[in-house]
Amino acid sequence: MRIAVVGATGQAGSVMREILEARQFPLDDVRFFASSRSAGTQLSFRGSDVIVEDASGADFSGIDIALSAAGATSSRELSPLMASQGVLVVDNSSAWRMDPEVPLVVPEVNADALDSIPKGIIANPNCTTMVAMPVLKPLHDEAGLCQLIVSTYQAVSGGGREGISELASQVLMSAQRADELALDGHAIEFEPAQKFPGVIAHNVLPIAGNLLDDGSGETDEEAKYRNESRKILGLANLAVSATCIRVPVFTGHSAAVTAVFERDLSPERAKDLLKTAAGVELSEFPNPLDAAGNDPSYVGRIRRAQGVDRGLSMFIVGDNLRKGAALNAVQIAEALLEKRF
Repeated sequence: MRIAVVGATGQAGSVMREILEARQFPLDDVRFFASSRSAGTQLSFRGSDVIVEDASGADFSGIDIALSAAGATSSRELSPLMASQGVLVVDNSSAWRMDPEVPLVVPEVNADALDSIPKGIIANPNCTTMVAMPVLKPLHDEAGLCQLIVSTYQAVSGGGREGISELASQVLMSAQRADELALDGHAIEFEPAQKFPGVIAHNVLPIAGNLLDDGSGETDEEAKYRNESRKILGLANLAVSATCIRVPVFTGHSAAVTAVFERDLSPERAKDLLKTAAGVELSEFPNPLDAAGNDPSYVGRIRRAQGVDRGLSMFIVGDNLRKGAALNAVQIAEALLEKRF
């Protein structure tokens, strides 16, 4: 079994390497690829050093499965190239998710979609959407999901290393001027924001992602939540209203979800279903600090939605770099091992 990690030096690629090693993925050979800036560096894997190769112009023949953490622009070129050389590509970017010939997979939810991979590419869902899917699937199977009303609270790591650096530098500045802040009670004047549309430290920004140019007022993150939920759950007409918010949290995406069902579903029955659901852990007060570095989607605050017929409200949290990206990609590769090799 020959595995490749593309974008191996980046944020998601680094976690993919860690998870491959921690889960003792059964591979015989591993290759790491990145941009020309990182080519030639060495990365440790299972006690050995692996030299990072330049993905541009590389020969990918002989690789069985590639986990790609490249950006969407690169993935539009690299993933079909790898697939043309016989590689099964698990693509973490947004480039292929809505292609009807590319399965969009969360293994706990729709692993059967891997039965047909016409283009040799499997898409990894958006990290925000993915956290909720293992929770919603068993509830849908029981009562028939028909509507979602969601507010997400997304960590700055969703904006890459630049997002983490921006929050860290702003928090450091505020800590250095804490005495001044306590004396006059005024907000600190930060340097102009670079990654986000406003200062993120000690703040909440009512937008995550980029506004679409279709006049809807939605962001691409909100559209992804609707479209990807429909595709993963196999519900083409699922009504989804999402508001995606950026919060000053380093790791861990959260979502306040109200789910409306065709049939009545009590909170007690929902909890019983979720106790045994794959990839889910019940928690009294799920929060990003508890989720960081862990695999499950944590869910709690499950209750009847007031004023909504057959609705349940809940709070769901997951590590956006693990289940939201790297872990799910490795789980797809594990499912491919069972089905294809």
